[in-house]
Amino acid sequence: MTTTNLSVLLFFCFIITSTSFCQDVERKLPDGWENIVYGGRFMDRFAPLPKIEEKTSETWGAQGVKPRYIKNGIEDPTWSYWGGNIRLLEDNKYHLFVCRWAENAVKGHKEWQRSNVVHAVADHRFGPYSVVNEVGKGHNPEWFITKEGKFVIYVIKGFYIADSVNGPWKYHNIDFDPRDRAVIERLSNLSFAKREDGSMLMVCRGGGIWVSKNGVSTWYQVSNRSVYPKVEGRFEDPVVWKDHVQYHLIVNDWLGRIAWFLRSKDGVHWTVDDGQAYQPGIAFYNDETKENWYKFERMKVLQDEYGRAIQANFAVIDTLKKQDLGNDNHSSKNISIPLKVGRLITIQNEKRIDVKTKKIILEIKAEEGFNPNTDLDLSSLRLGASEEVNYGRGAKAIKIQAKGNNAIITFDGKGNGITNEHFAAKLLGKYKNGKLLFGYSRLPKVAYQEALLSTLKPKIINEHEVEIEVQNFGQVNSNKSNIKIETVRYNKTIKLGKTIIPPLKPFEKVNIKINTKEPISRDSKNNFIVTIDDDQKTVFGNLNTL
Repeated sequence: MTTTNLSVLLFFCFIITSTSFCQDVERKLPDGWENIVYGGRFMDRFAPLPKIEEKTSETWGAQGVKPRYIKNGIEDPTWSYWGGNIRLLEDNKYHLFVCRWAENAVKGHKEWQRSNVVHAVADHRFGPYSVVNEVGKGHNPEWFITKEGKFVIYVIKGFYIADSVNGPWKYHNIDFDPRDRAVIERLSNLSFAKREDGSMLMVCRGGGIWVSKNGVSTWYQVSNRSVYPKVEGRFEDPVVWKDHVQYHLIVNDWLGRIAWFLRSKDGVHWTVDDGQAYQPGIAFYNDETKENWYKFERMKVLQDEYGRAIQANFAVIDTLKKQDLGNDNHSSKNISIPLKVGRLITIQNEKRIDVKTKKIILEIKAEEGFNPNTDLDLSSLRLGASEEVNYGRGAKAIKIQAKGNNAIITFDGKGNGITNEHFAAKLLGKYKNGKLLFGYSRLPKVAYQEALLSTLKPKIINEHEVEIEVQNFGQVNSNKSNIKIETVRYNKTIKLGKTIIPPLKPFEKVNIKINTKEPISRDSKNNFIVTIDDDQKTVFGNLNTL
């Protein structure tokens, strides 16, 4: 990838016992990112910190984070907090599970390895959060509610489960099945999203995709490689969520202190959106002054009833982690930052949209505090593929008409940039007051729930027969499918055989036997290529992944 001289951050090193040790590196922005318009980056969605109280300097922290609102999120001079996500429950309270350790611990920030998970509650989503009970040992908690109504708190190496948000909690180990695939990096810093049928999807630290029937039963690895951007980076802390349109994924390059934003229609196949997802500087006030936290990590999102992200929560620290010592002026906390919320939009076209589409009809739903018939700057609106509208291009609005409180907007289809590879269109523009407006809509004639057939490594029965386990990890029944097997010998691809896979229900599996035209030796190292319907190809062996 080519780069520009635009620096994402300042290079920073520090010296420990005469040895140079760098906790951050300089990253360069990809070519063209300087041309992204306002609203094209996920980072543009961060809104000013809400006023909860008067700012104070009578607290811990480097000068860059004072004065500040100490009641934002959760902080306490006697504890260091890290991670945690928030949900609004039926009691109309906001619940946060977060980990902490004593600020005066001898090891300082390194005490995280002995952190405890606590349950905190607030009346308002921004805080302040107060601890109501302790769950148990663990780090990097993230919690969700299963389709059976169980409360699950993931921590590194295991999870807690209870029938109530208040416990009692029982600890379990996680059952991982990598399914003949190398685990991508390691199974820590996991993030979860509930699929439409109540099954769960998970992204691991390295960018591997896993699914489980309910988030408690076995987790199966379905990806063959990381879904993260193919760029230089030290990635960790993924956060995945699903809204009414699509799946979203943000992953943090912790060494470069820059995060990337990805989208997906099914949570398995991902596309990268240009522009920074976040970086230091996103915690700011209405007067544009900032809380200059040194690092933002462990991003999580609070979602509304449509699944839209309305708030981001981060673990923040005011200095290098190794400089946060026990009984000093440094520490960490969980911070709440509001997000600008995307509008509810629906494309009304019945036929598939492509670059030849003449007109695109879009309905924008009115919401509390928003009237699309009076609040929009029509001339600013652009609709189409993200890679078009994020750079100020895309289809232009030419007409608006009321449909009750909602609005119907007609766009000239020219320049929309949508192809068969796209699954969502993006709307980008401004309100009449100049503030950012955006939204996503599903595209017509796109299947958002499909079967996901995945195979294990072929087993050799005899020199002319192999057996392959096939399982459906999608949310709908599969159709009858074709499967073929090939091998590579002396850099030549050799066809071995093919057969039919019968329809499979979600999570159902079957063992398929294939008679091979060429003999297969049990003693030789076989590099197999298994293909299902020509679009789901898996390589088993020492070949480069396809």
